[in-house]
This record gives sequence, structure tokens and C-alpha cells, in this order.
Amino acid sequence: MANRRAALRSILGAGAALSLPMLARAGVPAEQRGRPLYRDPRAPVPNRVRDLIGRMTLEEKVMQMIALWQTKREIMSGMDFDPAKASAAYPDGFGQLTRPSDKVGVAGVAGAAGATVNNGRTPAQTVAFINAVQDWAVKRTRLGIPVLVHEESLHGYMANDATMFPQAIAMAGSFERDLMRRVQGQIAREARARGVPFVLSPVVDIVRDPRWGRIEETFGEDPFLVGEMGVAAVEGLQGTGKGPMLPPGKVFATLKHMTGHGQPEAGNNVAPAQISERELRENFFPPFREVVERTGIASVMPSYNEIDGVPSHGNRWLLETVLRGEWGFDGVIVSDYGAVAELASLHHVATDKEDAARQALAAGVDWELPDGECYRTLVAQVRSGKVSQALIDRAVERILAFKFRAGLFENPYGDLRTALRVTGNAEARALALEAARKSLCLLKNDGTLPLATTGGAVAVIGPNAAIARLGGYSSVPQQAVSLLEGVRALVGRGRPIVHAQGVRIVQSDDRSADEVLLADPAENRALIAEAVEVARGAEVIVLAIGDTEQTSREAYARNHLGDRTDLDLVGEQNELFAALKALGKPIVVAAINGRPPSWPQVAEGANAILECWYVGQEGGTAIAEGLFGRVNPGAKLPVTVVRNAGQVPFYYNHKPTARRGYLFDDAAPLFPFGHGLSYTRFEIAAPTLSAPRIAPDGEVRVEVEVANVGDRAGDEVVQLYIRRRSASVTQPVLELKGFERVTLAPGERRRVAFTLGPKTFRLWNRELQEVVEKGEVEILAGPSSSVLKGTVLTIS
Repeated sequence: MANRRAALRSILGAGAALSLPMLARAGVPAEQRGRPLYRDPRAPVPNRVRDLIGRMTLEEKVMQMIALWQTKREIMSGMDFDPAKASAAYPDGFGQLTRPSDKVGVAGVAGAAGATVNNGRTPAQTVAFINAVQDWAVKRTRLGIPVLVHEESLHGYMANDATMFPQAIAMAGSFERDLMRRVQGQIAREARARGVPFVLSPVVDIVRDPRWGRIEETFGEDPFLVGEMGVAAVEGLQGTGKGPMLPPGKVFATLKHMTGHGQPEAGNNVAPAQISERELRENFFPPFREVVERTGIASVMPSYNEIDGVPSHGNRWLLETVLRGEWGFDGVIVSDYGAVAELASLHHVATDKEDAARQALAAGVDWELPDGECYRTLVAQVRSGKVSQALIDRAVERILAFKFRAGLFENPYGDLRTALRVTGNAEARALALEAARKSLCLLKNDGTLPLATTGGAVAVIGPNAAIARLGGYSSVPQQAVSLLEGVRALVGRGRPIVHAQGVRIVQSDDRSADEVLLADPAENRALIAEAVEVARGAEVIVLAIGDTEQTSREAYARNHLGDRTDLDLVGEQNELFAALKALGKPIVVAAINGRPPSWPQVAEGANAILECWYVGQEGGTAIAEGLFGRVNPGAKLPVTVVRNAGQVPFYYNHKPTARRGYLFDDAAPLFPFGHGLSYTRFEIAAPTLSAPRIAPDGEVRVEVEVANVGDRAGDEVVQLYIRRRSASVTQPVLELKGFERVTLAPGERRRVAFTLGPKTFRLWNRELQEVVEKGEVEILAGPSSSVLKGTVLTIS
């Protein structure tokens, strides 16, 4: 070292002082420069982790495994961070801060699925709070370990003023990977600018039960579609590739919820998932596996439910054997809110919080959210010999690596100037509008749509006409456009626009309210009579009906329900439809909803149905454009729409013996998976193969020609399916294996190519081994799962 210093002085001059930056540039190790190795950003992450954990006390380690949400009160004076209180309450620091955009966390998980102006911080307040916490953690705790900050971001950063995009199920219906990447990239920019490097999304549960109130949070029922959208979402949030460091402007993502969450017993949230290992491997695991194997996903969250008697948060086979062992996941596992405590309070597989902490830690859960109520017992449990120090070290090593990879030791702070510049700006609003346009799915049309912008009066009626419904896990954006506003802005003076409420669905639109009360039927019938009079002089009726954020939502507690037994319209919405239908005028339904529209009366009687879902803050503009032909709808259904709850579970990729039929009812769905119409006409030819035969480890190129044979430009989603003619175990009647959304001008043709290989054709045989079996496979293509043309490939 002395020789190196002398050499450097000879270069710099005899009197030159050797500053730390100079020594760093000269390649002098951090330890030899008088600072710990873990503070050297050039050192490999494993070396930094090893150095830091070797310096930590047991208390400091365990405090890294907890978070603060309700307990934010312990570090605050009023609404501001108080460093003196923080030092008194957490002298050993703490690992994570839960949702700093809300003012104070609330009891249990209440409020987790929604935010309002009243309980949320402004961007300036959020950045100030985060920066104050980080300043304390870096400068006033012994080792200066920064705090990890996380937020929700299902379809937008769930904080005041952030951009709210279409709900997840709507984005899935776009069938467009690049759109998903760009939307999630904007979400990442908005969150990271405020000092948030970690978000709890995307949801890659497949969903098979529309009674479940969380169906809106998913990408649908198909493992392939969900996997592709999940990969695109993670790439948008984190960046492409598997590099160790989080790029600027990106956030670490969380896969949730592993697994079986989307087919709960009786459609009840958190209920057991009665699913075999074969079913898990064939359908529920693939989206998680796809993301783990193809991206650098940093975090996974187990599900609340149990599988085969074992709750996911205590399931070592699920989290260690499969996730980490088989798939090679090397990130952190974070608990769902309150789920570790529920091992004792709900599942009764643990005797108390201490036992719950032991089980979750042994299963591989590294971080307990939102408050670490069980993991706070771990210091005493280690000292008493109930918990191994090695298990603590294992979790903390992963946590520290996560923080180093996020760049927190170099810069843990938010930047208000950047946050104000990127949040809800013109670029973000334009992207939200594009996403809304591409999420519109035309389910039915007898020629009534598109509407003309000139002519007689248009009656815009219904409980969802004059309000912008955003769905669960939404906050309050800078602007939100209702359907009525969108129609008035588009039509201008071209034709009169009249409006009536029609009915009210619920008594209150407060998403945080526990009790959901339907509106008074007598008052609704008076509103129906009023709507009929308003519509009587109109030329056409646009009826905006569906859900509210109360009638379909996450049931996170017994006193806060969100699942349903009936899938049809609630309240007097069917009565409203019937009364308007009796006028004999064309009725166009704009379905604004979180669960699939299993509305048989409406499906039969409406002249046209435009499925809009919860279409985001710019939704009113996009829906109006779709209704009046400025936009040609091109989305498809990411789920099967059943006729009634008696058909559930119903999904297109069922086994051959299913769907035999029913007495007194139609066994077919109301609308099939992949369905979606257009204002133009497309023809999709049968697929052609590069070779009629391949080996089990071979590949085949499949080409499909699609042509726009109508008179206007439009989008079509070419969907590629396979069907095995025989196998050692029963196989689905159809499996989606490729899709591509294309935009074609009138008369334009295009060939879409897919490459299918061993990954496409692998299955789990009778011994639960993953293999490619020999035999004939039909390769089919078309615009939906119900309209297909095919050819045969032989694997030999």
C-alpha cells in the first residue's frame, strides 16, 4: 500500500492529498481506503452482502425482515417523519416502509386496495416523507442501511396524481405485449421518481371463477396469455434481461400470488384451492415459471390460500422445492399483507404468532408485510434456541442483496422535480388513452355501431355513464374522463346528447366502506321512469351499466366482502334495460365492469355490446371514440364469459369429457375465450408448416395469413392453438400457444409467423415427468378459440 501511495504521489505531485475518490479511481480496495467494503459500489454484490452481514447484530438483522405500515405512527409526529421517535422506537433500523403514499397505515389490510385524496399524500409530501426516512436510516443508524420502500401498482402507481391505466383484465384483452411493457414502464418511472424502487405487481394467477371479486386484477384464464403478459409487465417494470442491478427509472416487481388463488372454493377469496399437483404444474405454475425463467424477477409473493391442506406461506415444497429449486429463483419472497399471522389466526396450522413466524421463515418467506408483526418475535426465538441463526442469515442475505441491487446504498432518495415532470404528463396521458383504445372489445354488433356524429339525439344513460370507474387498486389521478364527458367532447354540436342516471347501483361509491348496500329499489324505479322519458325522443340509446368498485372487489376480511354467487347485473339494471328496450330504439351497451359480463338478458336484447372493462383515466374518451367509429375495437376476451354461475368453473382449455351439457339450459358460454369483433372483416387462413414432421426436440415454423377484407382499417389478433390427438394423460381440447395483434388497412394481407418447439409440446406424463410425447398434434389458427382452421403436425 505504501508503494502504491508513493507511486500515486509521484504522479500527482509530492504535496498532493490522496482523497477517497482518487484512491477509488486508482483501484484501491474500499477496506484499505478506510471505509467498509459494503459501501463500495464497485464491489460485487455478494461481497458487499457478506461484509455487511458480518457486521450486524441479531437485532439489526431481524429488523431488516420487518416493515412499517400501521406502525408508521411510531415514527411520526402528526403527518411528518420524526427522527427522534424513529431512533427511540427502532434503534436498530427497520427493513421496509409500506406504502408511504398513504398518510398512516390502517388496521389489518383494510384500505390496501384503494386510495383517496383524503388518506393519500401529495407527490411533494410523499417524496419529503421518504427522503426524511432515508436520511435518518443512512445517517442516524449504526450501519446506515437504507430502507426499502414499496407500493402497489396493479394498473398504475397507486398514489395521488399518478396515471391510472386500464385494469389488468382489460390490458390482457389487448393481446399486445409491447403495450404492456410501455404501460408498466411509465408506472415504474412515476414510482421510482418519488423514491419507490419496489412494487407489488403483476398478478399472474390464472382465473377460473368469475364469482371471485379479484378477477379484474388478473390477465385472464389462459396460462400462456397470462405468462406472456406477466413477462411483458416485469420487463416494463424492471427492464429486460437478468442483470444484477436495477436500471435507472425502473422498479423491482413482485409476482403474485403463488398460487391457485384464481380458483378458490365456492369463489371465495382466500378459500382453499382444491387443485392437484398435476393441475398446478399444467395450468397454475406455468405463468410463474415463465416469468422466473425469462426475466430477472426480483420478488415473489405467496398466496393467502391453502393447497392440499398447506397454506402457501408455510409451504416449503411450493416456495423452496419448486420455486427456488426447480425454477432457480434467487430473489426475495415477501409475504402478502397479514398472511404470516393468518397461519395461526385463519388457517390454524400455527399455535401463535411465534409459531407462525417459525413456519413462514422455514418455508422461505424472507420479509413479512405489512408490519412484521410475527417476525418481530424472532430475536427472542433465536436467543431461546427455537429458531436457527442460519435461517435469519439466509433471509437477511437475500434482503441485503435486494437493496444493493436496487442501488439504495448509493441513492435511496426520491426526486420531486423528476416526479412532477414524469407523473401524469402529456406522454403518460397519451399512453393511457392508447391503452384504453386497445382494450375495447366489441362483443356484439348488428350494424348499429359505429354511431354517426351527426343526426338525432343520443341518450347516454346508466349508472356508469357520468362517472369514471377505475377499479380496485386505483388512486386519484390528475384527471379522469367519464363516458358522458367523452361523448359530449367528441360529438360537439353534431347531434344532441341527453342524459339520465337510470338507476343507482349502490348507496355509496366509497371503495373503503366495509358494508355494501344496494340502492333503494323504489328510488331506482323512479329513476328508470325518468330515464325512459329522457330517452323517448332520442334516436339511439347508449347504456352504461356494469359494476362499481364495491360490487366486485377484493374480499380481504369477513366484514369486507367482494365475491358473489350471482354473476348477472345487480340492482335494478336489468329492469332499466328492459324498460329502455320497450321503447323500440337501438340500444348500445357500454359494459363498464370488473368481472365478465354474464348478462343473458342484455346479451340477447342489445343491438351492440362494447366491453370496456375498467378502462382507466382516459376511458371516457376512448369509449366514445369506439362507439362513434373514431377507433375500431380490436381487443379480445381473456376469459370465457359464462351464461350463469351454474356453469362455473368454465374455461376454454377444458378436458375432453367436460361440458357434456345440462337439462333445460345451454352448455355453451355466452361469449368464448378470445372472442372480439371489429367494424371491418378479416379472413384468417389455415396455418402452414415448414415441415409436416419433427423430432421431439425439433422446431417447426408456422405461418398464418390474415387479410382485411372489409372497408376500414382495423386490428385483428391471430391466435394459434394446438390440440393433441392422443397422449398418455388426458389433455385439454385446446391450448393457446401463440398470438399476434396486427393492424391492417383495407385489402392488406400479412403473414404472421410462429416458431413452435419442445417447450410448446411438453406435457406432464403419468409419472409427472415433463416430456414431449410422439404423436399427431393439430395446429389451429383463428380470431378466437371458437373459430379455427387447422393442419396436422406429426412428432416422431
